[in-house]
Amino acid sequence: MNKKTDQDPQILKQKQEAMVIQHAPLVKRIAYHLMARMPPMVLVDDLIQAGMLGLLDAFRNYDPSRGASFETYAGIRIRGSMLDELRRNDWAPKSVHRKIRDMAKTIREIENQTGRDARDNEIIEAMDISQEEYFKILKEASVFRMTNLEAIGIDEEAISKGMVPAEPNPIDTLQEEDFKNNLATSIAALPERERMIVNLYYDAELNLREIGSVLGVSESRTSQLLSQALIRLRARMNNWVA
Repeated sequence: MNKKTDQDPQILKQKQEAMVIQHAPLVKRIAYHLMARMPPMVLVDDLIQAGMLGLLDAFRNYDPSRGASFETYAGIRIRGSMLDELRRNDWAPKSVHRKIRDMAKTIREIENQTGRDARDNEIIEAMDISQEEYFKILKEASVFRMTNLEAIGIDEEAISKGMVPAEPNPIDTLQEEDFKNNLATSIAALPERERMIVNLYYDAELNLREIGSVLGVSESRTSQLLSQALIRLRARMNNWVA
């Protein structure tokens, strides 16, 4: 097809409509996959709407010469668009973010002093809070936790964007590899149960109820442990967190 015909608005519109119809199931699949991990206040229709915008953006920017299939590229853009929508509508007040930062700082200080994993009672004592307040912070952290590493201040797109680079930069590539190596090391050093939960949640992509069944604990306890693991990672990845 010649360039002039390919750029004809009517032709482009027809291609766009065909593409939306063909890949609408992909948008819904990603949306419902995210919904399995989202708090109840998140609406699947909002995710689908954001995903459709990501799909259109993928259609406009896809370049087959970069080596990735359209479905792979579109999946990244769709998911990224949904996560952007969640970030724009962050329901966690600033006080929650501050408490999580304070807990991460406390964990880092305890672990630097003791050379081992910080324990619940040590964190509670150092922060001068009650056990009830401690678990409340973990619960609040779970409310705005997403399916990526947003809860520790690390954007998942920093990892996934490497799949379809526009113009690879040697320095950026080295930094990204360094980040992933540090993250992998930090996850491997988590307490055994926290490490297992992180792996089941992010790698095996099980939801909290399924993980609880594997570990023999309640869904709410699984959520607490995941929040605790992510805050611990934030403490240990301090150099990477803004």
